[in-house]
Amino acid sequence: MRRFIKSVVLLSVLFAYAGCAGLTSSSTTLTYPVTTKGTQVDDYHGVQVADPYRWLEDDNSKETAAWVKAQNKVTKGYLKHIPARKKISKRLTKLWDYEKYRQPFKKGERYFYEKNNGLQNHYVLYTMKSLDDKPRVLLDPNKLSSDGTVSVSGQSLSEDGSLLAYAISESGSDWKTWHVRNVETGKDLDDEVEWSKFSGASWTHDNSGFFYSRYDAPEEGAELKSQNHFHKLYFHKLNTKQSEDVLVYDRPDQKEWGFGGYVTEDGQYLIISVSKGTERKNLVFFKNLASPDSPFVELISEFENQYVFVGNDGPVFFFRSDNEAPLSRLIAIDIRNPSKYNWKEIVPQSQDTLRSVSLVNDMFVASYLHDAQTKVRIFGMDGSHIRDVKLPGIGSARGFGGKKTDTETFYSFTGFTTPGAVYRYDLATGTSTLFRKPQVDFDADEYETQQVFYNSKDGKRIPMFITHKKGLVLDGNNPTLLYGYGGFNIPLTPSFSVGNLVWMEMGGVYAMPNLRGGGEYGKPWHEGGMKLTKQNTFDDFIAAAEWLIENKYTNSSKLAIRGRSNGGLLVGACMTQRPDLFAVALPGVGVLDMLRFNKFTIGWAWESDYGSPQNPEEFKALYSYSPLHNLKQGTAYPATLINTADHDDRVFPAHSFKFAAALQAAHTGDNPVLIRIETKAGHGAGKPTTKRIEEIADEWAFVVQNLGMTAD
Repeated sequence: MRRFIKSVVLLSVLFAYAGCAGLTSSSTTLTYPVTTKGTQVDDYHGVQVADPYRWLEDDNSKETAAWVKAQNKVTKGYLKHIPARKKISKRLTKLWDYEKYRQPFKKGERYFYEKNNGLQNHYVLYTMKSLDDKPRVLLDPNKLSSDGTVSVSGQSLSEDGSLLAYAISESGSDWKTWHVRNVETGKDLDDEVEWSKFSGASWTHDNSGFFYSRYDAPEEGAELKSQNHFHKLYFHKLNTKQSEDVLVYDRPDQKEWGFGGYVTEDGQYLIISVSKGTERKNLVFFKNLASPDSPFVELISEFENQYVFVGNDGPVFFFRSDNEAPLSRLIAIDIRNPSKYNWKEIVPQSQDTLRSVSLVNDMFVASYLHDAQTKVRIFGMDGSHIRDVKLPGIGSARGFGGKKTDTETFYSFTGFTTPGAVYRYDLATGTSTLFRKPQVDFDADEYETQQVFYNSKDGKRIPMFITHKKGLVLDGNNPTLLYGYGGFNIPLTPSFSVGNLVWMEMGGVYAMPNLRGGGEYGKPWHEGGMKLTKQNTFDDFIAAAEWLIENKYTNSSKLAIRGRSNGGLLVGACMTQRPDLFAVALPGVGVLDMLRFNKFTIGWAWESDYGSPQNPEEFKALYSYSPLHNLKQGTAYPATLINTADHDDRVFPAHSFKFAAALQAAHTGDNPVLIRIETKAGHGAGKPTTKRIEEIADEWAFVVQNLGMTAD
């Protein structure tokens, strides 16, 4: 019987695939693939929940493959007939073709930095002996594959700059394999370390090897689906096989713990940060590397707060922490007398959110968020305020790394209409010098950005950035793209995007609210949009849309919403709660089945933000907004283009598969409901430039078509 049902499913999908013509030049009628419904019903705390598309979770089945092929045919047929698509793609390609730089850093006597010539699929790593020296290519990921689907997903230089550990990932997967390259010769050694995930590499100062984290190898065929448990910290000795790697730390009694190993700048200690899922709370252990047989010391032994290691001055360890400081502060712990009563506050909590601290030139460089805009302040080792860093404008600054003894550091600065320029900062004089500035074929003076504040449903004051061409007429008819995220303590700050620029060139308004659940205002802001309060995130987004309409920027027939990953959940929840409010929805690689998100790969780790379906109270909250479970039969939903990828092992693509099938079945009216399934791609990291341009061109063409715009 089971084999018979599978045959029926496969035949129905193949029949639909054979008969789907997609969009024709004279008609907007779409024929969707027939998606067979199963009879699966699950019991959640006495609530019977149907899951008719469970069969789409089998990523290795012929039935799922046929369904993907059929859906892609319909989607591609629709998109290729949109007149504006070619023009959008051409403009994206032209604007994308500019030199892009990342901040240099120094190891030993060498500088290293990454650059993309313009349309290269991936950034290339260069090295040079001085800032004025001619750079030499050290690692070019574009040569790892002909189509750009192999990328570098991690890198670590040894302390003297002579060895590079770098990780490669295939097709956007989170799985990475580490290799080692001799910096002087540019040749790879024989070392190869597989099945690493959510890990960096940290070298010992004698160059004997590096620490890294990994999982056990998954079962063949389940690499992109099976749950990731029992993270382990290893040491790989140079010029040996991985089978000889030394297990440094694991916890067989704690399957959800994750481990990150870091060697201190002085080479004296190994710091282990112990995480539990994505919760912003961690433990801290350390080991004295000068005494190989010394035990690990549990410095922080309870999951109560976040402790981010900044650096050390001998036995004094510095941490950025939200302990007794919701917006975070800088503290010192003397490991010779580590009792909490002896902890010392170096930089107290301020009114702004402290997001990062680095220890350079015996100074603490502290980066804050003030209403989602970067502010950088410099403090002495005793916590005394030395100066603020004068930034080029309102935007986002990143970088400020280096060693405790360095007298210089580098940072990049970007904004909505400011491509990322790189600056060298002299810590002795406090002056910034331009290192590299990209040249993009547009006039930034033609655009303007403002920050507004609006009230959410419960009266909470929410900030929002709005960017558009100068001279915008507030007549309520402007095509507007509302983008959001709102989760995992991650802030959204001003940044430059060629895609957004093309959108604004076409007359579009770009709006980005800072929703609760994010990290813009510290722990309270995060906790205000997680677990039982997650609905606040959606209310904030809906209120942003209503504010834009009330203030005559746009109207519901001209409003599109977009988000990716947790932002895909945001779009899915809002379009199901308020289908009347939006004309177009673009949920990308979204978490859309809130009752089974914890069943795949690393999804269980998100319970710290979402809650668990196994908890009766949290199940009730999850079920109330889960996009998959809140679609209503016979409802006219916005024109929807769902985006996912076949190698997404972060958010399993079945989320999007099931949501697309259910949405097509429930939806009524002429609005298209499509799913775009990228091949040889993952959640987003490492995606080649060619695929990124194609994806944005498809999305913008879809929006233009369904908002009645032109690409002029």
